[in-house]
Order: sequence, then C-alpha cells, then structure tokens
Amino acid sequence: MLNFMKNFRNDEDGAVTVDWVVLTAAIVGLGIAVLTSVGGGTTALGDKISSSLSAATIATY
Repeated sequence: MLNFMKNFRNDEDGAVTVDWVVLTAAIVGLGIAVLTSVGGGTTALGDKISSSLSAATIATY
C-alpha cells in the first residue's frame, strides 16, 4: 500500500492531461471569440453582395 501511494504521488501523467485540456479550452475559446467578432461583418458583407447580385442584369446580344 505504501509503494502504491508513493507511485501515485510521483506520477505526472495527470498533470500533462490537465495541461492539454486547458490548452484546448483556450484554443476553442479564442476561436469562438474570433467568430463572434467577425460574424457581424461577414453577415453585412454577404447582404451587400446579395443585393448587388440581385440588382445586376445580364446583357444578351
């Protein structure tokens, strides 16, 4: 039992897992922040392109 507790205390695999989880959460959070900040501009641009294309005419000869 004492040997098990010593090995458990010295094992660092859990710490590496926590590091990866925190890093992944930070990347996902950054991605969501970028999508939120850019989303309004892309919607407005899409609306402008849509209205421009719907007003366009095709010349036939």
